Amino acid sequence: MNPAEARPFHDRDGVIWLDGVFVPWRDAGLHVLSHGLHYGGAVFEGVRVYGGRPFKAGEHLRRLAASAAELGYELAWTTSELERAVTELIERQGITDGYVRPVAWRGSERIAVGGAGLSAHTAVAAWEWPHVFDPAKTGISLATSRWRRPHPDTAPVRAKASALYCTGTLARDEAEAAGCDDALLLDWRGDLAEATGANLFLVIGGELHTPVPECFLDGITRRTVIGIAAGLGIPVRERRIAPSELADAEEVFLTGTAYEIQPVAAIDGRVFGVGEVSASIAKSYADLVRGRAGAAG
Repeated sequence: MNPAEARPFHDRDGVIWLDGVFVPWRDAGLHVLSHGLHYGGAVFEGVRVYGGRPFKAGEHLRRLAASAAELGYELAWTTSELERAVTELIERQGITDGYVRPVAWRGSERIAVGGAGLSAHTAVAAWEWPHVFDPAKTGISLATSRWRRPHPDTAPVRAKASALYCTGTLARDEAEAAGCDDALLLDWRGDLAEATGANLFLVIGGELHTPVPECFLDGITRRTVIGIAAGLGIPVRERRIAPSELADAEEVFLTGTAYEIQPVAAIDGRVFGVGEVSASIAKSYADLVRGRAGAAG
């Protein structure tokens, strides 16, 4: 079992920062009639902790505020205030290598589809979480999903919003039921998009190829990897990629705050290796996030 899932998340020791106050973990709740719960207006982030230090926390928290603004509301806390909360929470929880989850949602003053004028609430939780997948695995397997990422005119695709993750949940549950680790989603046109919560990279002819983030998040880790590739002299092509082009890929990997640099061993039964490009980027990323000298990017 994943170490992060060893105990139910509602039944743990420690504290959670909730609207400016550190409260006992088990007491950190919201009202069942909160607008964010009923109408999908919650936004959230994930911040990795390495050696007790959060990686790019400010960038993540600025995106949290931008996501809330995309959904039509403003956070009650500034990015600086939330950064201080994250730092203190990591210290209080004694996190060494872990994960921080800031989340914001509209309140329960009324139940209606419209959310204008409702209060905004914010919470931050943190826990030890060294790996998503077993590090002994060479790579994970994906299954292409029947579910697709939406046209950018039909959903707030620039927001890291809970409502958008319904598609990922459906896709991942089906993939896991089929014996795979995650799902590969196409976009509304049928081109490659991303996994359920991570961006996609293909290595073709020694170059990185990655879908244009038109209908999914341009991930912070994705942008970091593009910067690392530039430092290593590896060309990056952001473009539309047809599923048939998987046949041309020598390597495939996913990127995300939780996934970090995650090699893909197979997609729909097609096998890929972990080659020099993926390995060099993974090493440079590990050096960067852990502050080792000479890190690329």
